[in-house]
Amino acid sequence: MNRRRSTLLILLAVLLFAGVIDYLPCAEAHESRPAYLEVTETSPGRYEVLWRTPINAGMRLPVVLALPDDVSNINEPVVRELSDSLIERRVVEATGGTLAGKRIEFQGLQATITDVLVRVQTLDGANSTTLVKPSQPWIEISASNGPLAVAGAYLIHGIEHILFGVDHLLFVLTLVLIVKSYRVLLFTITSFTIAHSITLALATLGVVHVPGPPVEAAIALSILLVAVEIVRQERGQSGMTARWPWVVAFSFGLLHGFGFAGALTEIGLPQSDIPLALFTFNIGVEIGQLAFIGAVLGVIALARRIKITPVFSRYAMPAATYTIGALAAFWFIERLAAFWR
Repeated sequence: MNRRRSTLLILLAVLLFAGVIDYLPCAEAHESRPAYLEVTETSPGRYEVLWRTPINAGMRLPVVLALPDDVSNINEPVVRELSDSLIERRVVEATGGTLAGKRIEFQGLQATITDVLVRVQTLDGANSTTLVKPSQPWIEISASNGPLAVAGAYLIHGIEHILFGVDHLLFVLTLVLIVKSYRVLLFTITSFTIAHSITLALATLGVVHVPGPPVEAAIALSILLVAVEIVRQERGQSGMTARWPWVVAFSFGLLHGFGFAGALTEIGLPQSDIPLALFTFNIGVEIGQLAFIGAVLGVIALARRIKITPVFSRYAMPAATYTIGALAAFWFIERLAAFWR
């Protein structure tokens, strides 16, 4: 068990490095939220365009929307700045009566690791949803990409969201640290999955609405509380999480589901494929979560073949736990302060 815990410290260091990077001034290069472009045809050849770019640490994502040369503005772009994004709206007209077959470019996207989710809706009811990657920073508009493209775009976004969501991964890591049995760990992670799947669906569909800032602060607090439980367990005091980890995982999983829903709400859901988009996004989140857990267990299995000194084993668990707790406390205070501002 000491080997298992010691190895987790190495993995934790990598995660913490990624988390600290998110707070540096240059963090815009590590922005995981996608930019979003929505193009809706309102009359033959005329389109409403919505362009949203994330803002991180006060810096706008350095990506510029470049429409085709034969597309002209009907009105000047109207820009609205929110706390986490910049939204630009305009109405354009396409020469030839359609955007089909024309290319929209995202200048500067190739220098980031951010994707662009593009949704196009035409007068005949056709819809297309495409995820544009930095390796190919442009999209050629077609009438419809079909449900397969919608599923692929939201599946990838779900995977990326969980793998770049350091706070969610740290919570999963605390569960692995406190649960001593692999069988109990399976039940615990399953409870967490079921819970956040429920609130993700309810919040995204508008059945339940919870403001984002308090949710983000509470997610940080959930990590801190479980970290405290780990410390108590190491001191021989059996807390609620150690006794009923699946109950705690389910309760906090409901909270984390609202966090996932916040990310999905930012990009929206295609009206003609809401169930498909919601399902594949959730599947993507689960794939990313299982990949993380699989990586942790793989490292643990490898560590069993490596002799770890007793001194390292003695200090690894406290160091990991207090580091998790300190980072979670920092997030909680920072997010709470942002909420009151």
